[in-house]
Amino acid sequence: MSRIRQHVRGSRRLATAGVAVSSATLLAVTLSPAAHAAARPTRDAAVRHAASALLAHASSLGLDSAQATSVRDVIVDKDGSQHVRYDRTYHRLPVLGGDFVVHLGPDGGYRGADRASRAALALPSTTPEVSAPEAADLATNALRAANPGDRLRQVKAKPRLIVDALHGTPRLAWRTDAVALDSLGNPVARTVLTDARTGARIDAWDSIETATGDGRSLYSGTVPLETTQSGSSYQLKDPTRGNTYTGDAANKTDLCIFGICISRAPSTVFTDTDNHWGTGATGDRSSAAVDAQYGTDETWDYYKNVHGRNGIAGDGKGSYNRVHYGSNYNNAFWDDSCFCMTYGDGDGTTFGPLVALDVAGHEMSHGVTSKTAGLTYSGESGGLNEATSDILGTMVEWYANNPSDPGDYLIGEQIVRPGFGGTALRYMDQPSRDGSSADYWSSSVGNLDVHYSSGVANHFAYLLAEGSGAKVVNGVSYNSPTYNGSTVTGIGHDKVGKIWYRALTVYMTSSTNYAGARTATLNAAKDLYGAGSAEYDAVAAAWSAVNVN
Repeated sequence: MSRIRQHVRGSRRLATAGVAVSSATLLAVTLSPAAHAAARPTRDAAVRHAASALLAHASSLGLDSAQATSVRDVIVDKDGSQHVRYDRTYHRLPVLGGDFVVHLGPDGGYRGADRASRAALALPSTTPEVSAPEAADLATNALRAANPGDRLRQVKAKPRLIVDALHGTPRLAWRTDAVALDSLGNPVARTVLTDARTGARIDAWDSIETATGDGRSLYSGTVPLETTQSGSSYQLKDPTRGNTYTGDAANKTDLCIFGICISRAPSTVFTDTDNHWGTGATGDRSSAAVDAQYGTDETWDYYKNVHGRNGIAGDGKGSYNRVHYGSNYNNAFWDDSCFCMTYGDGDGTTFGPLVALDVAGHEMSHGVTSKTAGLTYSGESGGLNEATSDILGTMVEWYANNPSDPGDYLIGEQIVRPGFGGTALRYMDQPSRDGSSADYWSSSVGNLDVHYSSGVANHFAYLLAEGSGAKVVNGVSYNSPTYNGSTVTGIGHDKVGKIWYRALTVYMTSSTNYAGARTATLNAAKDLYGAGSAEYDAVAAAWSAVNVN
């Protein structure tokens, strides 16, 4: 299942301090935080307060005149506390693992920061010894190796010079995005991180992360839809949710990843004459569109009504959907280059159309992760990235409270077919039921595929919500064991969603691992419910139950 990619905004230097801050922060030195103490600070005020903090605490944040920063996200709590997330560059090169979050009190006073990496940024040179074409060749070879036996077409690669601070001592590196079309014409992509001095591979990961009026949907029954009237017909376009809409990709594909465009599929908006959409059967192309639009609506509403987040990026901007993408395409993905969700029809044997509600919630949550913590899609942070989408996608399903697709702790149960060999993609109560996922943390869990290392956090979330042992929830039987033989008492899924979202948006960074996730969720529980609360103690107990201590 795919996550969104971030685009870092430009920055302007504040030369007097020797530290570069985003252009939005330049007035910080003239604004007194006390002026905002009487009212909840605005987003802009939080950015100005954070800019002042950067000037005062540049040394402890590892900032110097060679670096620049830009604001990625802002959270303002109900009590006025502020959390401003930054990306940074070094001599204008993006720094992988350079992100950090500044925490401020209601008066704008500095409380501390969380950093993805504390390594000092000091490179002897920013001139690579390995050329860009050499890096591109290494990445295309890696893409072919990751797709053995498939004759890839239209293979292209785009190297970008960066500073890698995520994998030990900071070094100059090429981050190369290799893309192609497989034998069915569907996109494949891989990001390869290469040492720009030696040519050694540092890391590699998939760039497309797999998952995977009223309308009669495939999976959720008849659902309400907000549409737009256009002359004598209606468009499947929702003006109440940022003009989100759903279009038909006509079983074509595109590939526009990190600026590399090979082909584009259409996104022709669905129209209808009577504002009653679909038949609930795959033979009507608008039925899948109903599911996609409904999934977007419920995900939008969940984040807004539960967490106060206005859209995926928090800016009120609506995304759009494309359904009927590719040929028998067993995937769905979010892509920031179009700010859109894309759904395949499945091959009919292992998967049906991948437009189920929890899939929509999963994929769009990748977008939220990218706009906030930006968890790197490899190692333990990659497992946490996937788990975040499973956990919050599950919360979307519970939030929707749809009788045709009631809340559960199964991932993708609606889309799997008998040929898949199971009843769901993943099982949160006991992840190893899928044959590959990890139930508990071990020192080797980061070596697993991120869809399997995610099992540790999925298991934690289930235990925190429902507790250990055998039980039936919404008609589904679960039996969740613990690593240490302990008995865990659940606190309910609503609280799990709130704790995880706050941990993601306030405390996690791109390099957060499982130990860091324990700390982040404990901090979130403390913020929400208090350090001595039952919820705080339950978070600690659930992590211990999956061997994260």
